[in-house]
Amino acid sequence: STFSSLTGKEALTHFPAPGPSTNSAQGKVHVKQCDLLKLSRKQKRLCRREPGLADTLRDAIRLGIMECQYQFRSERWNCSLEGRTSLLKRGFKETAFLYAVSSAALTHSLARACSAGRMERCTCDDSPDLENRKAWQWGVCGDNLKYSTKFLKKFLGQKRIGKDLRAKVDIHNTNVGIKAVKNGLKTTCKCHGVSGSCAVRTCWKQLSPFHEIGRLLKLRYDDAVKVFSTTNDAVGHSELAGPQRHSHSPRHSASPRSTDLVYVEDSPSFCRPSKYSLGTAGRICSREGNCDSMCCGRGYNTQSRLVTFSCHCQVQWCCYVECQQCMQEEVVYSCKQ
Repeated sequence: STFSSLTGKEALTHFPAPGPSTNSAQGKVHVKQCDLLKLSRKQKRLCRREPGLADTLRDAIRLGIMECQYQFRSERWNCSLEGRTSLLKRGFKETAFLYAVSSAALTHSLARACSAGRMERCTCDDSPDLENRKAWQWGVCGDNLKYSTKFLKKFLGQKRIGKDLRAKVDIHNTNVGIKAVKNGLKTTCKCHGVSGSCAVRTCWKQLSPFHEIGRLLKLRYDDAVKVFSTTNDAVGHSELAGPQRHSHSPRHSASPRSTDLVYVEDSPSFCRPSKYSLGTAGRICSREGNCDSMCCGRGYNTQSRLVTFSCHCQVQWCCYVECQQCMQEEVVYSCKQ
């Protein structure tokens, strides 16, 4: 899937910032930004037609990577960019998370870019029950999730239902990411009446902070379901199936829920360097928490180091804070080779 390349290293190149030049020059910059991203031909075409999209894609890639690394900071696989290309070719739980967090980041970034006015073809949330003009007038603007998800399905080419198991799994996990963003959408209202009364009220749709979505997807990863392909006789095509809930018999199977992350093969241990990761040697761990697990039974080194931090801070009139520099000894634990 070409979408998987959006989570790769090559997409992190920094683009030249458009200067205060003419529209045609800005247009050329936009097209160049699209060409720098590793996209399929169809995706490049869509990107060139959507001024502002290349920047949004780049923001989404960064958002997805940062959230993934934050959620897996204490795990053996820490979502490092090393080995990601090999990882994306397999059907591990980690691959499932990458697909979900990437599509969630793209959905979130697109909806936010619309409401911030960074995209030419979309603006505020255009739900029929919200008065957009009033929202603009009061300086508030809903996150446009409707446009975002519609565009994303076109961008990812999801109309073709994957024939093989891996394609089905990737599409399923991509949709889990989109759904996680949708579920975090809430309506926020603001009053504009005299003395704070709600005589005039403006409401708009607002997305959850991306950290909340990342945390939800990490929980989905922890409970990911291993699936296989089964033929549905009623409709005559294959479907995803996993173990029946509350049953350990392999003869009983059930379709995974639309919110379940799914995978097809067991993950490697990630303990030693491989084509999937750098292993855990040298990783910082918490002695009380995860050293035993992260170091894979190899043990850990203990090292003392001095760290500097600001202390005894005082506010000086009017607007300055004066601090002293203090030093403190800190013990660091790191996994042995």
